[in-house]
Amino acid sequence: MLRFVVIALIVILAWIVLMKLIRDIRASRVDWKGWAIVAGFIALAFYLRHVTGIGAF
Repeated sequence: MLRFVVIALIVILAWIVLMKLIRDIRASRVDWKGWAIVAGFIALAFYLRHVTGIGAF
């Protein structure tokens, strides 16, 4: 029973932190287009490494 209480407290704490983070991100002016371009280049690098077998690893 104690395990369930501890797990429930951890889940509630994680939920609160996640909600605060989402609220802070929505309140700030974030350049989502720039982040999307960065994520696209990273995804493209992983894809090309997978397809060609050429990479840093």
